Amino acid sequence: FCLENTDPRTRARGIQLLSQVLLQCYSLLQEKEVLHLVLFYESRLQDNHLVIPSVLQGLRALSMCEVLSPGLAVSVLKAIFQEVHVQSLLQLDRHTVYSIITNFMSTREEELKGLGANFTFGFIQVMDGEKDPRNLLVAFQIVRDLIAKEYALGPFVEELFEVTSCYFPVDFTPPPNDPHGIQREDLILSLRAVLASTPQFAEFLLPLLIEKLDSELQSAKLDSLQTLTACCAIYGQKELQEFLPSLWSSLRREVFQTASEKIETECLAALHALSACLSRSVLSSDSEDLLDSFLSSILQDCRHHLCEPDMKLVWPSAKLLQAAAGASLRTYHRITHSVLLLLLEQYTKHTQSSQRRTILEMLLGFLELQQKWGHVEEDESTLLSLQAPVCSAVFSALLDPSVQLQLVGIKALTVLGSLQGFLSSSDLELVVDHLIRLALHEEDSQSSEAAMEAAGSLAPTYPKVFSGRMVPRLEEELQSGRGGKGESDHNHHSLQQRCLQALAAVSTHTSIVRETVPVLLQHLQKVQKGTEARNTQDMVSVCQSLHHVALQCQQDAEGCWYFHQMVVPCLLAMAVQAAMPESTHTLPGKALLEEEVLAAMIPVISAATTHLSPELAAQSVSHVVPLFLDGEVSFLPQNSFPCSFQPFGDGECLEAQRRLVALLMAFVCSLPRDVAIPQQEWLLRELLALSCSCNCPFTATTAAKCFAGLVNKHPAGHQLDEILQLAVNRMEPSLAEGPRRMQALTLLLWVRPALDEWGRGAGGPRLALTVLPAQVTKALVLRYHPLSSCLTDKLLGLLGDTELGPAAADGFSLLMAESPDVLHKGCHADVRIMFRQRFFTDNVPKLVRGFHGAGPDVKANYLKGLSHVLNHLPKPVLVTELPTLLSLLLEALSCSDRVVQLSTLSCLQPLLLEAPQIMSLHVDTLVTKFLNLTSSPTMAVRIAALRCAHALTSLPTTVLLPYKGRVIRALAKPLDDKKRLVRKEAVAARGEW
Repeated sequence: FCLENTDPRTRARGIQLLSQVLLQCYSLLQEKEVLHLVLFYESRLQDNHLVIPSVLQGLRALSMCEVLSPGLAVSVLKAIFQEVHVQSLLQLDRHTVYSIITNFMSTREEELKGLGANFTFGFIQVMDGEKDPRNLLVAFQIVRDLIAKEYALGPFVEELFEVTSCYFPVDFTPPPNDPHGIQREDLILSLRAVLASTPQFAEFLLPLLIEKLDSELQSAKLDSLQTLTACCAIYGQKELQEFLPSLWSSLRREVFQTASEKIETECLAALHALSACLSRSVLSSDSEDLLDSFLSSILQDCRHHLCEPDMKLVWPSAKLLQAAAGASLRTYHRITHSVLLLLLEQYTKHTQSSQRRTILEMLLGFLELQQKWGHVEEDESTLLSLQAPVCSAVFSALLDPSVQLQLVGIKALTVLGSLQGFLSSSDLELVVDHLIRLALHEEDSQSSEAAMEAAGSLAPTYPKVFSGRMVPRLEEELQSGRGGKGESDHNHHSLQQRCLQALAAVSTHTSIVRETVPVLLQHLQKVQKGTEARNTQDMVSVCQSLHHVALQCQQDAEGCWYFHQMVVPCLLAMAVQAAMPESTHTLPGKALLEEEVLAAMIPVISAATTHLSPELAAQSVSHVVPLFLDGEVSFLPQNSFPCSFQPFGDGECLEAQRRLVALLMAFVCSLPRDVAIPQQEWLLRELLALSCSCNCPFTATTAAKCFAGLVNKHPAGHQLDEILQLAVNRMEPSLAEGPRRMQALTLLLWVRPALDEWGRGAGGPRLALTVLPAQVTKALVLRYHPLSSCLTDKLLGLLGDTELGPAAADGFSLLMAESPDVLHKGCHADVRIMFRQRFFTDNVPKLVRGFHGAGPDVKANYLKGLSHVLNHLPKPVLVTELPTLLSLLLEALSCSDRVVQLSTLSCLQPLLLEAPQIMSLHVDTLVTKFLNLTSSPTMAVRIAALRCAHALTSLPTTVLLPYKGRVIRALAKPLDDKKRLVRKEAVAARGEW
């Protein structure tokens, strides 16, 4: 009845119902049914305009049918092209037409190609005048498919170009709260893909790009340059020939005149692409070599600027030349042949260091381009023919008193060294001599550090030269006595520091490591036997150099194992010797056992262990663990000690030996997770006992960390349950009362994160711990162990304790932060993803409830714990929870505890930038509290408050204007702060307001 009704609205409802049914069941239709429906819908295209939208929906359903008879797709499209004025339809209906075309192009390609250019013409009519960005994205994709799938364009190439290029450059600003999420960049990239899809558009597109390049609109210039670069990937000499002079003129003008770094960068990229395009073109015998004439134009317009006395256009010209030279080996030879000798002449001609630096930097740019092409034949390379003057210029820069010129010279030296066969053996010896002089004796630290870095990058290329010439010279300097007559102790110490750093820097090849490591260890032993007051710092310096070497060895299995075999036993032997009772009263023994030195040895042993293969790690652990449990010293060098090594024994005389548990921690907590640790249960019990009973905070903490690290990696099961229950039983009485409450808290904190991972089974990520309560908690938090929530509740309960509350609050920072030594992924710890989010979800509501129920004397503890948790939470998560927590954060700013203030301010600063709408609701309170804290007696709090006051300016202007005068007046006071860093932040914040 509806389909035959005379009222068009009723017919439209009938067809709409039919179309909706077809959209649900088109896959069930048979071929004859599809045929009848197609014929019906085609006839309806001639019906009243009210019916057309429903007809198009039905045709969209039919276009998805697999049983569509041959010829029907063509028939449908012809009917649409002839009967429907698409651009008079609503956006959704136009989108339906594009969908029909897309469906047929993906399933009936050969049929549509049978239409020839008529299909292209029909689509041009459909698209002409489209304005909606949703439809344009689909239409641009259809055009790309037309070209990519080689549909016939016939005489309609220009029309197809016109119907798409009219949108160039894209001028679109998405409306606020746009649900479709289409951005201007989406349209730009989609249109660019169309315009740069075929060389057939070149004769129409290139004049358009030149026109837009000459406009004043920055966005149009950028879009034109990026489109030109994209086109060069498919264009050839034929397409570019007519337009090269105009393109070069526009690019040159922009680079010489623009103030925009973006436009300059895109101009250089376009010039590079043009040169590369011409380099790829295959020439016939009678065609002109456009590349040669194009490069001649570039040289003619740029070369003379390199010789100008004022050097005004030197850099723009050099950048243009380098952009073209980097396009191909041929362009490189053509330009360097003309430019390099000129630059060397200019370098010799100018005597001022600043001018020489500019010229050498340009020369460096061309040298770096040579690296792209690798080794080249001698008769082809301009650079090889200029070897002597190039080396002379670079070496003279290294001798110049100007630090900036030295730095450029060092960079150039590094590049020259990377060019195979460029430096002769005598040149290499001179290079090493220069690097030694700069590294050790140059007053400016920048040049010294750059020389060391250069030595490290060149050493793998020339290992024999560096191990045979540089290492012995560094060893000689390191072992020399007091230095020259009149040389101060300070200068001698500074020289030793640089020698140590240089030895580490040059250790970038296994053969060199075999030379440097014995030198460093020998020096460490020499320092240990010395009696100077600087022994502690000297030992730390050697350990830092050894750590640097260890990190550089990690990617090389041979070097890593050599380092481990040499260094770990040697450090352990020295430490054991120093910890013997007769040594502890002498200065050397005390120096090596000091916390600062042991802390420096920890990363050395850790870095030497983390990258070992499981087989080699197992071999090493079979020696180290028995050393600490059984006193088995036979594997150590110089292993004749006056008495036994018993770090877990009783008695005050063994206190020094107990400190070496820090080295055990560094080793066992860095082992791969699948390496079995001998006597692990015994070791865990000894560590637990030591962490709870030792009077030395350093020893107790490292024992707790070691315990936590092992617990974190321990496979789940009965043995782990037993050791954890034992730990809880040891902690609970100590936490309740007694002199060791703080040690028990430390253990609790470290083991809890390790347990967080445990609940997921043996295979999940884990972490390690520090002082026993703290360490145990951390180790279990990281593994999601069931016991972790129980230990966290104990920690939450301690926040109400007047004695342990502040330390328990600080423990939340330990639980959430990255652990630098044991409980992190670099040490193979079991760290579950999103453990911080889980901890937040489970415990922040408890913190909030505890705060509201706490007495006034302990409320600050809850605020401190909360601020620590929020400070380490990923910001996107924090933003979603902000509305419920902001009032507590604002209350935390009124707390007198400076740690709470500092932690809260550092939490609020990024939120002002990422959640301005929420923060705007509390702007009055925020302004007041931030300004009050700019007068805090603590410098760090004043700086953080000023940064927050600065971040406030990211809120909407209408929100801030009522406070502008007040803030500017208040920020005048910190401008006179006695601390420079505070004044600096005050200037920035006040200026922004």
